[in-house]
Amino acid sequence: MGKSASKKKSVAAVSAAGDEESARGRLLNAATHLFCKNGINATGIDAIIDEAGTAKTTLYKLFGSKTNLVHAVLESEGKQWREWFIGAIEAGGGDPQTKLARIFPALKRWFGEERFYGCPFINAVGEHDKDAKQFRAIAMRHKKVVLAHIEKLAGEMGAVEPESLAHQLALLIDGAIVAAMVSRDPGVADTAAIAAGNLFGPSKVKKPKRASGATAQLVAV
Repeated sequence: MGKSASKKKSVAAVSAAGDEESARGRLLNAATHLFCKNGINATGIDAIIDEAGTAKTTLYKLFGSKTNLVHAVLESEGKQWREWFIGAIEAGGGDPQTKLARIFPALKRWFGEERFYGCPFINAVGEHDKDAKQFRAIAMRHKKVVLAHIEKLAGEMGAVEPESLAHQLALLIDGAIVAAMVSRDPGVADTAAIAAGNLFGPSKVKKPKRASGATAQLVAV
């Protein structure tokens, strides 16, 4: 009798855990879609639970607040995007420059998706108080991982200043994302790809040392 009751409690606990995991997934998916499509501030709790098909109490039980839900969405989206992005440029192998050259064709495919609403990190920082650190901190953690991988490939490619090249490419990536979001034209990735290609050759050329003192003045003259 005792064993039977214990077994039933165990099954019930597993079932409850499964239900919570399912509800969490539905809430994350709903919030991700609505935050990206309509904006974080414009999306209320009621809209999220309506799309997720859960109760408001479930949302607060699992996340505690809308702010915590936003953090969870950004962390989840960031992880998924990084895995996709790094996978896309590494797929098929090749030398480091070939991999870096895959960045913008991969972005172009993303830009062409029906649910492309731009970068959730850029959007989150953009629609909140610019002095607020919470979303910027999450965005910077995401950016550092992406930059680190690009910098690694830039170094392997033979760039004299891999960090500088990585930042230049990152600026082109961010610019293309914003331009594609505004214009709804995936082709902006092609323009960014041309600009990126123009960086690869010069990045391998050592810059002459800057003259100092009187020599510098003579050169200037």
